[in-house]
Amino acid sequence: MHHDRANFFSGPYLERRAEAREDPDWIASARADPATLYLVGHGTAHLLHADSPPRIAFLAHGAPLVRAADEASLVLLGWFRDRRCVLLDLPPGQAVGAPAGTAFEELRPLAPLLAADEAGLLAYARAMAIWRARHRHCGVCGARTIATRAGHILVCSNAACAQELFPRIDPAIIVLVSDGERALLGRQSSWPLRRYSTIAGFVEPGESLEDAVEREVAEETGVVVTGLRYDSSQPWPFPSSLMIGFQASAAAGSSVRVSGELEEARWFTRAQIDAGEALAPPSQSISWRLIETWLKGRG
Repeated sequence: MHHDRANFFSGPYLERRAEAREDPDWIASARADPATLYLVGHGTAHLLHADSPPRIAFLAHGAPLVRAADEASLVLLGWFRDRRCVLLDLPPGQAVGAPAGTAFEELRPLAPLLAADEAGLLAYARAMAIWRARHRHCGVCGARTIATRAGHILVCSNAACAQELFPRIDPAIIVLVSDGERALLGRQSSWPLRRYSTIAGFVEPGESLEDAVEREVAEETGVVVTGLRYDSSQPWPFPSSLMIGFQASAAAGSSVRVSGELEEARWFTRAQIDAGEALAPPSQSISWRLIETWLKGRG
């Protein structure tokens, strides 16, 4: 199914050029290129300009933070707006002074205000930083890991073990279930009043995406899914999910029985959603895209 627009945090915001990660001298090449952009991360926060609207505060190779950077903290992200882009991944415990006019900010609250390509780049950088911070030791033998392949593989430093660790991604399904005239939406108790969203949950080991959709909908709402089709997907780096979106059908008049994480789940007609009975999820989420597709009658 072809979509005319990419989900937020995705799309052609960057040329990854994965082959460039194979160059053992990639850091020297990056430092020698005056056009290289450095994206500075401190834990899960990133360096942005302090004025609004929010924009990434890229540094050049002459900046003191970049000059002082430990090579192990550099990750080649790719080419952003035709310029080489390197993540400077500073550990959360380290004291870091932000240059004048900049501040370290978290992505999630600012995401709706960022340019789409910058939001995508920050989502990518955040996911890489979280993976690196959580895999500083080998899970097999406990030895320290060392970054290789331009920061995209962590290798166990114990030569007898030599496990390779790849960036972690957790697949999660998210689904708009319809019985024809109505959409099944649920809410968690921690959400704002009247906020409803599509049904979602993590894929378990030994489970296909289709199996996960059927299980999650049945577990959380008691509704039996009869047919489903893939819609689109969205990286969601909070901390490391990939949301895989579906439209699904249920028998007309299926009753709802809530359990699991949901406080409430119910059926809504298009008129009820249009009238604001269900407060929609944020427009940059795949959940809204699934609801919007159904509202327009394409679901």
